[in-house]
Amino acid sequence: MSPRTKSMRCHDWINTLLPEEIVLEIFRRLDSKHTRDACSLVCKRWLSLERLSRTTLRIGASGNPDFFIHLLSSRFPNIKTIHIDERLSISLPSQLGRKRRKSGSSYFKLHSVFQEDMPEAEQFDSYCLSDLGLITLSDQFPALERLSLIWCSNVSSLGLVSLSLKCSLLKSLDLQGCYVGDGGLAAIGRCCKQLQELNLRFCEGLSDVGLVELAEGCSKSLKTLGVAACAKITDKSLVAVGSHCKSLETLSLDSECIHNDGVLAVAKGCPLLKVLKLQCINVTDDALIAVGKYCSSLEALALYSFQRFTDRGLCAIGAGSKKLKNLTLSDCYFLSDQGLGSIATGCKELTHLEVNGCHNIGSVGLEAIGRSCTCFGLIFLVATDFLTTFSSFHTSLPQVGNKGIMAIGDNCKSLADLSLRFCDRLKYSSPDHLRYPSFFPLGLHKPYLLFPHALVDLSMLIELFCFCWHNHNEHHELPVTLA
Repeated sequence: MSPRTKSMRCHDWINTLLPEEIVLEIFRRLDSKHTRDACSLVCKRWLSLERLSRTTLRIGASGNPDFFIHLLSSRFPNIKTIHIDERLSISLPSQLGRKRRKSGSSYFKLHSVFQEDMPEAEQFDSYCLSDLGLITLSDQFPALERLSLIWCSNVSSLGLVSLSLKCSLLKSLDLQGCYVGDGGLAAIGRCCKQLQELNLRFCEGLSDVGLVELAEGCSKSLKTLGVAACAKITDKSLVAVGSHCKSLETLSLDSECIHNDGVLAVAKGCPLLKVLKLQCINVTDDALIAVGKYCSSLEALALYSFQRFTDRGLCAIGAGSKKLKNLTLSDCYFLSDQGLGSIATGCKELTHLEVNGCHNIGSVGLEAIGRSCTCFGLIFLVATDFLTTFSSFHTSLPQVGNKGIMAIGDNCKSLADLSLRFCDRLKYSSPDHLRYPSFFPLGLHKPYLLFPHALVDLSMLIELFCFCWHNHNEHHELPVTLA
């Protein structure tokens, strides 16, 4: 081999010819963290450029989150999204490289000495993000757009005030499990005018005062709001949301303190509402009727554990929300085939249906869905009984039978997912009657082994497979769950 050939083969053509902008763009298009980490080990230039291309950080509860924020800010200057979840742990590197072992051990030594001088309670707090860490985060990442603080119990309004002053470009804020006060949330509303998403699940320190001020401050930008287990947030907050946040598209409520007035205000004031999830035991049909009347853009509706909703409310949804595509009904005991039939008649674009524990919905409603909603992609049917003894678990069963399932198969040619659990009215017939033996590789020839909780009519399911098979030529299998 000639010296020239050797020099050409050893020459670093990529780093010589490709400018930094091209390498950065390549790194940005890598969707695997493992691949990005591998690229950063190639050379010092790639390590530096890969750090510049990073836009997301995830920090767990191991070590010292405050310290990590300060450390990572110097290495990743272009971060736009930060997730801090103190339910999760991150493993500190066991080997920081042979040549750098001294620096690695110095950190652990410094960290242990730092903790030895602290009281036991403060040592525990050092494993949690504090206001000081959030202030550091605000200083080091002024261009931050998305921040999740999951169960960061040591963060208070003081940290949120600093965040609002330094990170005015914030678009998404998740405060799940944080004991922040009204002052911090009000500061976010005053300073973060681009905020689009806000999650307030299990924020027990918040009241109507903070959420009302935020609704007034972020009135033009707020699109997604989630509230759960906040005992001090009532209809007053939702009235403010309905009055000011005209661009709201997604609302998720899980509260015993929310009544009809709050949901009515949102329905009347937020005409662009597309997703509504409700688990509010004090909300009745009147709220659903308002949603059907005013929310014509509604695409997804989820109703959980309602004992006050009847077919009257569901009929209003079917009459008004013509764009509905996704419907979830869980433990709504007073809904029946009549309500589901109204959905089938009015919501022709429905593609996803999940019915769980609604014991008055059976084959009649499912047949109506099958005849009218031909674009179905997923059906999930579960019958559950929440009695305390195991012997009573199957005593309250749905009315879904073979006719309802076959109506789906006859009409829903795009069906991609089918889940049937505890549907004991589906009957089994002998495998000898099968007309489609080519489906045996799916394991359906042994239903007594696969489906212990449902007596399934095997020929009926095979028919269903045939109707939907053309959409699964590549996968050779229709995803079906039976239990």
